[in-house]
Amino acid sequence: MVTNDMHPGDDDNRRQASDLGDGPRDGPGDGAEDGTGNTEEPRSEIAIVRYRECQLAAVYGLTDVFRVANEQLALLGRDETVRVSHWEWSEDGVQCVFDSHPGRPNAPTHVVFPPSLVPPQGMDSAHALRDWALERRGDGAVLCGLCAGVFVLAQTGLLDHRRATTHWAFAEEFAERFPAVRLDARRMVVDEGEVITAAGIMAWLDFGLSLVESMFGPSMMIRTSRFMLADAPRTDQLPYMGTLPSTTHQDEIVLLAEETIDRELGSAMTLGRLAAVTATHPRTLQRRFKAATGKTVTQYVQQLRVERANHALATTDDTFESIARSVGYDDPTTLRRLILRETGLTPTGYRQKFGAKSLVRGRRN
Repeated sequence: MVTNDMHPGDDDNRRQASDLGDGPRDGPGDGAEDGTGNTEEPRSEIAIVRYRECQLAAVYGLTDVFRVANEQLALLGRDETVRVSHWEWSEDGVQCVFDSHPGRPNAPTHVVFPPSLVPPQGMDSAHALRDWALERRGDGAVLCGLCAGVFVLAQTGLLDHRRATTHWAFAEEFAERFPAVRLDARRMVVDEGEVITAAGIMAWLDFGLSLVESMFGPSMMIRTSRFMLADAPRTDQLPYMGTLPSTTHQDEIVLLAEETIDRELGSAMTLGRLAAVTATHPRTLQRRFKAATGKTVTQYVQQLRVERANHALATTDDTFESIARSVGYDDPTTLRRLILRETGLTPTGYRQKFGAKSLVRGRRN
């Protein structure tokens, strides 16, 4: 039996997805209203897949985005509305467990796989809904994947030879598993017509507002975002991307080199110095380092310095010049250029966006 977290005890209102005729009776308002008094036939239905490991904040947040959009449309006297439905898998099949417009036949125009709170390889319950999503695609629905939900779409083959994005932390794994997909992990939302993908865990808001814009125009997106005290959809996730490669290898020589780099980051760092510490030839160390980390020694040092500098920018009031010296740059110009390349922000912009101290000062003021 499917459980309904939003409307417990409403089991009789659920039905299998193969019967897309009568909607369940567990939406807001009576009859065909969406809670705003708008009784018009919805122009779109956003079907959100509620798999066991999904981020519920995204499920309910997207539902709220379209409810606010509906309210704004009603205020302007526009006879348009968006329908939102939630779908779950059970032993009895895929069932609708929430519907903002009950009493109408379901006809999803968009099927959304929200972000996951577990890594992609742990999203077992989401894969059970993949075939159902493909059936909806056959009916003309646009398939949408957010964050790790993009992996579910990629397994269908629908993303092959198309542009897509996903959470930056999963980008390397995604590229290895799905080489036919044209991954652009810097983008926040990628719309390829039949499929839409979005980046990180909180990118559901960017995705939702982008859909509002595509359906009702920029002014309605702005009205919706302003009412929700949200920024307009972000275009890229570059400022949020971590720069330091993870250390998952077991090469003891390279591990010793990494430890030395970490310990002496503020000093002059040369390949010869690291080769001496690890008792290897410089060319041998370079080859093993690249094989173990995917980076050259120089790239690794630069990325670690940028990571440390960004952390200092966000957590201290130190001048940029002193931060540059602390991570090994006598000339701050070089570090400024690297930060801009890695994050898309200047050091000042990075501090303004992520600075914890500035946030504390803002609360005190």
